[in-house]
Amino acid sequence: MSQTKTLKVRVTLFCILVGIVLAMVAVVTDHWAVLSPQVEHHSATCEAAHFGLWRICTKRIVMRDSKDKSCGPITLPGEKNCSYFRHFNPGESSEIFEFTTQKEYSISAAAIAIFSLIFLILGTIFVLLSFGKKRDYLLRPASMFYAFSGLCIFVSVEVLRQSVKRMIASEDTVWIEYYYSWSFACACAAFVLLFLGGLALLLASLPRMPRNPWESCMDSEPEH
Repeated sequence: MSQTKTLKVRVTLFCILVGIVLAMVAVVTDHWAVLSPQVEHHSATCEAAHFGLWRICTKRIVMRDSKDKSCGPITLPGEKNCSYFRHFNPGESSEIFEFTTQKEYSISAAAIAIFSLIFLILGTIFVLLSFGKKRDYLLRPASMFYAFSGLCIFVSVEVLRQSVKRMIASEDTVWIEYYYSWSFACACAAFVLLFLGGLALLLASLPRMPRNPWESCMDSEPEH
């Protein structure tokens, strides 16, 4: 592999590494979306929530601003209570999530995220194996695994986004406002870096195509 191609591969792998870190942070944290109910009495407390793929956290906040009809922001001090979703841990209590969205959305998003992590592990294994002598060809399957991982993250993001929309649109819920938080941003950035990085790594690892039909014959070793 030439020095120019080696430099391109290293830069691409660095971008993919950043995408891997962002994907891991997004999957294990619970700040994908923040939900806020309507506040009727501003002197009372309200309960906002933020959740991720595995658990939901609620926070009791004392409202003091009479102009604001929503609960929050979530960064205000208050009593915080986190629990894993009931379909992941039957011993935990997560009634809020059970009543405000379909658990199929949560299970689907989490399962697809797990597939994304599996693709990340496989891609990293192939990259480590490619460091051996004359094993550059292993970068090609690694690039495909990274691209597949990025696609899985995108699907997981879209499933969770649809889940939040259904929660807000449902008349059976107390939530009236929502916004996507930093875990969601990490997932979106991971999708871009892994998918585009995987395609760039595939192009960088491909052998150079001959410029004319007889170039390969001219470059071959002479017969003795």
